[in-house]
Amino acid sequence: MSRMEQTRTDRFKTALLLMAATGLIVGLAFYLAGQPEVANLIWIAGVVPALAALVVEIVRSIGRGEVGLDIVAALSMSAALVFGETLAAAVVAVMYSGGTFLEAFAEGRARRSMKDLLSRVPRTATRHRNGGLEDVPLEEIAPGDRLLIRQGDVVPVDGSVTSDTAFLDTAALTGESLPVRLARGADAMSGSTNAGEAFDLTATREAKDSTYAGIVRLVEEAQASKAPMSRLADRWSLGFLVVTVSIAFAAWWFTGDPIRAVAVLVVATPCPLILAVPVALVAGLSRAAHFGVLIKGAGPLETMARIRTL
Repeated sequence: MSRMEQTRTDRFKTALLLMAATGLIVGLAFYLAGQPEVANLIWIAGVVPALAALVVEIVRSIGRGEVGLDIVAALSMSAALVFGETLAAAVVAVMYSGGTFLEAFAEGRARRSMKDLLSRVPRTATRHRNGGLEDVPLEEIAPGDRLLIRQGDVVPVDGSVTSDTAFLDTAALTGESLPVRLARGADAMSGSTNAGEAFDLTATREAKDSTYAGIVRLVEEAQASKAPMSRLADRWSLGFLVVTVSIAFAAWWFTGDPIRAVAVLVVATPCPLILAVPVALVAGLSRAAHFGVLIKGAGPLETMARIRTL
């Protein structure tokens, strides 16, 4: 998804939340003012956009062969509207749109953290060649090339120091706040910053195989991975859907009151539960990356919650 498309999607999710929340609040105001008919119309107006967006998303998910718990939310909103429980439908709409907004917010933070990581990667490097210097793209650097690392430059590839000394700021990699002094022959990691005078570096790896490129790949994989809890929710989504619908129909069948079925669907709507896991994980991964802490995946992050001693 391009940056423009992502921006439009984020704005759309924000608009859905605003419409649903505004409809709920304004409708409550009219209801308390003794105008329930107007309140019902306002609640319906706030629910329809969220329900339409949810149905479109469900159709797309089914097209990908995925069945999610969002179907319960769609059923609860639809049933509540059909049987006149517009307030309940409005509450579910706010829950759903609020959850998608929080998810988009967390993903936006993760994208910004990834952008910060990528912004540190230089696009070119200065290479010694035939007694002179030339700027070359990182892709053209090969092991054995001798590079000039000027003061303030980010080390583009892993290599060994060929000058007498080098002072590197490795805070982005190791969290060490003080510059590290390296002697001739010492290994220098890509992604560290030259905090001293210019020095020469002999490349030992290509850019794609260097330390910082590996960190970027790990963060990308971590943000795309699912935690055990999230995979468990996905695995049981179809069963939860079948059980919920069965209980709703049973409540309707035995009582003869369709409102009982609506109540079951509304209570079973799992929007906060569905979104809590991915939102928390994405936010945790991006926050950790902001402080220079690399967590290799969602599973390890979930495991860290059980740590009691360091």
